[in-house]
Amino acid sequence: MASRALFSVALGAITLLSGCSAFRNYDSELAQTNQQLASGNVDAALTLLEKNNTSKDKDLLYFFEKGELLRAKGDLSGSQTAWGSADQQVGQWEDAVKLDTAKYLAQFGSFLVNDKVRRYEGYDYEKVMLTTQMALNLLAVNDFDGARTQIKKTHEREAVIADLRDKEYLKREEDAEKQGVKTEYKDLRGYPVASLDAPEVVSLKNSYQSAFSHYLAGFVYEALGEKDLAAPGYRKAAELRPNTPLLEQALLNLDKPAAKDDDSDILIVVQSGLAPSRDSIRIPLPLPISGNLVITPLSFPLIKPDTSTATFTQIGVDGRQLDLTQLNSTTAMSRRALRDDMPGIILRTSVRAITRGVAQKQINETNPLAGLAVGITSAVLEGADTRTWRTLPDYTQVVRLRLKKGEHQVTLPSAVGGSVVKVKIDQRYQVISLRAVGNQVFAGGLAAQVIPSANPTAIALKQP
Repeated sequence: MASRALFSVALGAITLLSGCSAFRNYDSELAQTNQQLASGNVDAALTLLEKNNTSKDKDLLYFFEKGELLRAKGDLSGSQTAWGSADQQVGQWEDAVKLDTAKYLAQFGSFLVNDKVRRYEGYDYEKVMLTTQMALNLLAVNDFDGARTQIKKTHEREAVIADLRDKEYLKREEDAEKQGVKTEYKDLRGYPVASLDAPEVVSLKNSYQSAFSHYLAGFVYEALGEKDLAAPGYRKAAELRPNTPLLEQALLNLDKPAAKDDDSDILIVVQSGLAPSRDSIRIPLPLPISGNLVITPLSFPLIKPDTSTATFTQIGVDGRQLDLTQLNSTTAMSRRALRDDMPGIILRTSVRAITRGVAQKQINETNPLAGLAVGITSAVLEGADTRTWRTLPDYTQVVRLRLKKGEHQVTLPSAVGGSVVKVKIDQRYQVISLRAVGNQVFAGGLAAQVIPSANPTAIALKQP
């Protein structure tokens, strides 16, 4: 009777845990939200987001997603407020890391806690892209000083991340040696290793430094007359994405004469698509459990690229076709992050499985029903963490040119609806930001407005 009671309790616990927010199907939730975004129903996307986040204690992902949706809607003030809340949470993470890095690594590297039940702290590239996106919001209303503040924060955040990852690597190597666990993802038979070893992934210096972020920094510093700070930004961008003419030319142009009074230096930023999702795949691994090698199926994350938006390489400006230069791919950064994280994921997952296997064997010897309950519970609880910032744009492409002050038209290709965007140029330096998702084009800020008559499916955004 006691065994049956224990079994019933275990099944009840499974049911409760399955309904817990820590075990929500985040990918499914955001797939629905992004479907609404891609069809132009931003309000419906926001409604879904709120429906799926009813807790008073909103997590980091909620603010990530809300900020991007409000940005697409044209509510830049609301977007900054949401992202400001996200930035506070990331700031708390930074404080914890700087206060006691060893303690943070010990807590994060715990072998007993499944990754998907931890409080979501964001991937490194998400933390850096947060302040970059906040800078774009400010540049959309010509607030270069405000954007400079966000750019400075981006650089400081990169430094914290770099120091942490160096220490994390050393600790992981020590732990793997102590536990006697191999952490090479190439040993996972059946895992799509090629996706992590793709040239565009391996060529990245790391998962969090973006050529776009640093190029944008250079442009902002140049616009503010701080050429001594603009040059390092352009140089870093060129280092992160070598053999890119736009980046090399930016440095050369710092020494050229200023434009005429009626000319403006314009940076058009086109962000398209959606960040990739994360899925879970089960791979059987031989693990040493109680002196025997036991084939144990373990769950590991994998990246699934978004296919909602066609790729394009050109835009039209006043009838001229101009080539876009890609400076960022969230898919590549996400894969690089996973590539770097896989040794730690394999280590934690394997040690947890070995510990669980030993405990379950001991329970089975005295109480088979209890052992079965433990096994069922483990099957429910174990799984790869599939949470990630899904509304974040995938590709970021730019074109830089000089235009006369006044009104101009930017035309996007038919692959994304063939939208025409009316642009008003009235500043010496100006940034125009556009977002393409599905066949929708979103534009916000004081300078850009989608012309509804050119594309009935597009959303016209107006700012006061």
